[in-house]
Amino acid sequence: MKKLILFFTLLLGISAVSQNGDIFEEANLAYQKGDYEAAVTAYERILENGETSAALYYNLGNAHYKLNNIAPSIFYYEKALQLAPGDEDILNNIEFARNMAIDDIPAVERTGWNEWVNSIISIFSYNAWAWLAIGFSVLFVSLFLLYYFSLRSLHKRIYFGGAILSVLLCVLSIVFAFQQKSFIENNQYAIVFSEEAGVRDEPNLRGESSFELHEGTKAKVLEVFQEWSKIELENGAQGWIKSQDIRSL
Repeated sequence: MKKLILFFTLLLGISAVSQNGDIFEEANLAYQKGDYEAAVTAYERILENGETSAALYYNLGNAHYKLNNIAPSIFYYEKALQLAPGDEDILNNIEFARNMAIDDIPAVERTGWNEWVNSIISIFSYNAWAWLAIGFSVLFVSLFLLYYFSLRSLHKRIYFGGAILSVLLCVLSIVFAFQQKSFIENNQYAIVFSEEAGVRDEPNLRGESSFELHEGTKAKVLEVFQEWSKIELENGAQGWIKSQDIRSL
């Protein structure tokens, strides 16, 4: 009975993947024809089916960009970057999308050892670092076997050195994977989706807004209190915004 259930589960999984693939092709075709609204609808159907990928988010961002939907285009480009950090196409297109946003918030330049390490870690997603660790571990085993069975001393030294280097790179990749995952979990960001949203000093409607934000602006979410979210901008400015005005990444 368990084997039968497993068989049908696998069958349903294969069917869902096949269906999503057909919808993806349908969405791409609609995009190529210039029917961007139909493309968005099709891409979102894939998301509703529980499938995500950098390519899906990237294409969805492109379709929204063509429709001049500022916030959704930036949001989905950011989602794509989470899965494929450093991808040049995504980085280029998100800059075009950001240029449509009204708010121009200069980032505070951060320097130092920690920022240099973080820049290296952000090259890949934590999944990519994990796969690298697996690759280096396989390389270590291969080199160690070559070292063990090699008869020449020169070859032994080369294989041994390569094996040690593979171990070090494997450990480093594991550390970077955990660091990247921890960074994402401890640094929650959101995109402003409201056309205009007020940011206040306190989580209530008393008094006037400290400043206004517009759709497409990215902010770090520091705290959530009832229907309010405390955010921090790239320039260090902080305040409370209605949670309904933003969409968490």
